[in-house]
Amino acid sequence: MMIKNSSDKLLNRAEKQFSVGDYKEALTTYGLILTESPNHAEAKIGAFLCDIGLDNDDEAQALFDYYTIIKNRDENPNQAIKDIINTIHSQKGFVQELMRPLEEDIMAIKYDDFIKTLDKNGNFKEALENMMFSTKLIISEKDEYIDFIIKLIENKFFSLAGSFLDSLVEHFSKDKDIIRLYQILKEKTS
Repeated sequence: MMIKNSSDKLLNRAEKQFSVGDYKEALTTYGLILTESPNHAEAKIGAFLCDIGLDNDDEAQALFDYYTIIKNRDENPNQAIKDIINTIHSQKGFVQELMRPLEEDIMAIKYDDFIKTLDKNGNFKEALENMMFSTKLIISEKDEYIDFIIKLIENKFFSLAGSFLDSLVEHFSKDKDIIRLYQILKEKTS
């Protein structure tokens, strides 16, 4: 039971690291799980996706999103992902083809595309609200996170800004920019 509990915590940590694009750290964490449980299917898949992420961030994130969806839907999601991974090497552009049927489940927009839309629209609050419930915002760089959090604070989305900051603190707890954003948020909400 202790190993299972420890594996669950490590798996959660690895998934958080992966989701912010910290593939080297996530790979190390998945490796710790595999040291204790060499047949841990989710850790194997995570390690493989980290390897992909080191070369192609978008493809790895798309596969991770897909894995998350089928993990909640299928009876044997690990086998489905293993089949996908085996196919990746033989088909160029496989992830894009794979994601098309899921467009109703997940719509995603890169942060720079969101900013372009914002520049045309001019209203951050309206643009965010239009996107929030139907689209996933892909933020892959620290600078994009910082810019987005600043825009959230400027537009009085204090709770959402706090949630984003809290999700970054594990990875950037001593980062001066993150600390500064916490201070700005505290000033605005005081």
